[in-house]
Amino acid sequence: MGDRPKALLSWSSGKDSAWSLHVLQTQTDMEVVGLMTTVNEVYSRVAMHAVRMELLEAQAKAVGLPLWKIPIPYPCSNVEYEAAMLTVLERAKAEGIYTIAFGDLFLEEIRRYREERLRESGISPFFPIWAMPTMKLAREMIGAGLRARVTCVDPKQLPGAFAGREFDPQFLADLPSNVDPCGERGEFHTFAYDGPMFRHPVPVKLGEIIERDGFVFADLVPQRLPNK
Repeated sequence: MGDRPKALLSWSSGKDSAWSLHVLQTQTDMEVVGLMTTVNEVYSRVAMHAVRMELLEAQAKAVGLPLWKIPIPYPCSNVEYEAAMLTVLERAKAEGIYTIAFGDLFLEEIRRYREERLRESGISPFFPIWAMPTMKLAREMIGAGLRARVTCVDPKQLPGAFAGREFDPQFLADLPSNVDPCGERGEFHTFAYDGPMFRHPVPVKLGEIIERDGFVFADLVPQRLPNK
């Protein structure tokens, strides 16, 4: 185990991050040693996905990996974001980690940005699910047992009524033809709560649907299960 290259995984709390973990654990020799997540300091939620901190922490426990929280202000400038990331990169190198994996799919400008930012850092980016056909990928995720709910919708690209829905075959069938099945252009974001990468499901239920800052958010809340 000690000879395997260590990697951090950029973890958004969504399905693509979860599937990236599955691929890294089953198809590479990398040892994923932590989940790296940017957290909105003002709302104490995952940046963009707006997932509650409690659920993020429950996810990390369910997959059995340490959570590296990266606090960022709101609003957050690019300078502030890159300063926060630099701190994490220095910590990673100090712990012998020289790879960060990302769940990006096909947006070249995003990949190029990550590569440019890491070029002088001594840490290499890795893209385990890059260029996979997204409809095929979405169906593969669902077929393998990955379960997720839609947490955020950009109503300029997808009707807000999709917020809170399960990421399942009916969801894919209902998507407008112009929307990427994995939401790679920011059409929607998800929270993964079960699948082959989880040791156990994360109990979650749908709370309020909220409109804020031009997006429609489904506020997912932890589901308290009765003691057996």
